[in-house]
Amino acid sequence: MSEPKINIQFPDGNKKSYAKGIRPQDIIEEIGSHALKKKAVVAQVNGQLVDLNRPIEQDTTLRLIGYDEPEGMATYWHSTSHIMAHAVKELYPEAQFGVGPAIANGFYYDIDVDSRITPEDLERIEKKMQEIIDQDTEFQRDVLTKKEAIDLFTKKGDKYKLELLRDLEDDHPSIYKEGEFVDLCRGPHIPSTGRVKSFKLLNIAGAYWRGNEKNKQLQRIYGISYPKKKQLEEYLYLQEEAKRRDHKKLGKELELFLITPKVGSGLVLWLPNGTIIREALESFLKEAQKKRGYLPVITPHIGNIELYKTSGHYPFYKDSQFEPLKADGQEYLLKPMNCPHHFQIYAAKPRSYRDLPIRLAEFGTVYRYEQSGELNGLIRVRSFTVDDSHMFVRPDQLKEELCEVFDLIKLVFGTLGFQDFKVQLSFRDEENTDKYGGSDKQWQQAQKDIQEAADSYGLDYQVALGEAAFYGPKIDFMIRDALGRSWQLGTVQVDYVMPERFDLEYIGSDNQKHRPVVIHRAPFGSMERFMGILIEHFAGAFPVWLAPVQAIILPISDDYLAYAKKVCQELKDENLRVSVDERNEKIGYKIREAETQKIPYMLIVGKEEVGDNSVAVRQRKKGDLGKLSLADFVQKISQEIDQKTILN
Repeated sequence: MSEPKINIQFPDGNKKSYAKGIRPQDIIEEIGSHALKKKAVVAQVNGQLVDLNRPIEQDTTLRLIGYDEPEGMATYWHSTSHIMAHAVKELYPEAQFGVGPAIANGFYYDIDVDSRITPEDLERIEKKMQEIIDQDTEFQRDVLTKKEAIDLFTKKGDKYKLELLRDLEDDHPSIYKEGEFVDLCRGPHIPSTGRVKSFKLLNIAGAYWRGNEKNKQLQRIYGISYPKKKQLEEYLYLQEEAKRRDHKKLGKELELFLITPKVGSGLVLWLPNGTIIREALESFLKEAQKKRGYLPVITPHIGNIELYKTSGHYPFYKDSQFEPLKADGQEYLLKPMNCPHHFQIYAAKPRSYRDLPIRLAEFGTVYRYEQSGELNGLIRVRSFTVDDSHMFVRPDQLKEELCEVFDLIKLVFGTLGFQDFKVQLSFRDEENTDKYGGSDKQWQQAQKDIQEAADSYGLDYQVALGEAAFYGPKIDFMIRDALGRSWQLGTVQVDYVMPERFDLEYIGSDNQKHRPVVIHRAPFGSMERFMGILIEHFAGAFPVWLAPVQAIILPISDDYLAYAKKVCQELKDENLRVSVDERNEKIGYKIREAETQKIPYMLIVGKEEVGDNSVAVRQRKKGDLGKLSLADFVQKISQEIDQKTILN
């Protein structure tokens, strides 16, 4: 009697029959590819991730996934978290375990042990992990009944796993074993511990069990692992580089901004240097907007609460807003969004179809109540300024206006050196429409408009369901900074909902009333967050057009201080931001100080320079450029400023 057969379809469309119960790793062996055997860590069977040693019992689609794919890397990291937990259990027999997932970069495991784990202890854990890896133990999956699992973890005395089991709806949970270590886990895992080649435990933090501050605080150990030593070295280098570029550190060193408890958590004080950079960015965008027909407006920092009830921001986002203020028997909110104010400006007088599009723009400050634990320098604050614009357009103008906005965002990114960006169309979740305002018809139309505009402009995009704003779909632009980190920056939203809620109208060519469509647009987004990203992207070494001090004059001695001051004034007359280092220090020390302050140009003056009205020019990172006449230097730096040259 012949053994039962099953049909397996591969990603390229090819199908092949195999004996029932064949495992993905058997198929890899049959294929005979050494590279695939070395790289594959997990399989996808009918869309579900499974271990390579899991038998396949029915007709299926099969994808073999390597560690260089997102699902493969997550499996690799999660498996390493189990190895770490195994090592901890051997070193701390009393240890009990929370959860140990893969995260965006690496993994962690929450652990309850009697003693405090120190950075020095991480080395002991790493040594034990290496022993487990060297044993190359297979990850074995077993499926138990819920009762069997509860009995098992009761015997092991692990109260956290028992709590997870009690809340688990699955009546047949799975466990994984590697040697003597057993853990409750859905999986999947890499084939064996020996597949982990390079790893590092990074740090320890406190974490409340299940994120509830009423629960016990566990010790969370973070780590990272890679199949190649070079990958780990690159990651660790980038981590150190990220610390060097930390905007909070650089903000203090370069005197850019200040956050002090005397003013309040999450409230930023912009120091002169930071204000110069921020105003340069604002001027750049205002000039670009002016050329495109935007009209500037200014709105107050508070508004009547009824305004935000109409928009839906209150009580929709009540938990992220400050408590209402009371005055004259009415309630006011610190402005959570600029949109409702701009709608009032539009509605202040009758509008004709000939008036549209109307583009209102404001650098408007808004307020959000962020939890104290979520505040993070400039990245997450409680008061921030948005480069907001609301465009009121006719339906027949919508696609062209969206493409113009894409052009503006592309200009902003390109000017600042963000050439690598991705685009996401953020649509609503059709399975959970209750959290969105407006009708199905409005949403279908808005999503159609956005997709057609993106196609027309030639944007390469992905669609993300459930990521829309509550009043409309979005186009989100994600940039990569100098360290390859992804940040969501520019955003564009199409809105049919708010014009209806605020009864916005225009008189059409048919002499009838019509609703405009609103485009919400913010290339920078939050100026605070954007500045934080920019500080880290440039590592504080801003291009000349943004630098708080564009050039510093360094006299070799006090004998040339008068000439240095004369040069300084002449450059200021050319609208350059310059200063003189008047300290009685050696020139080498002054140069090093200027480099530490990341000033783009150092102009050294001595006897020769005084004699021929010149300056000896040093450029940041490039060193000595030789001697230039003052006029030639002005021409050089002015050209770089006008062209907004990136000198990094």
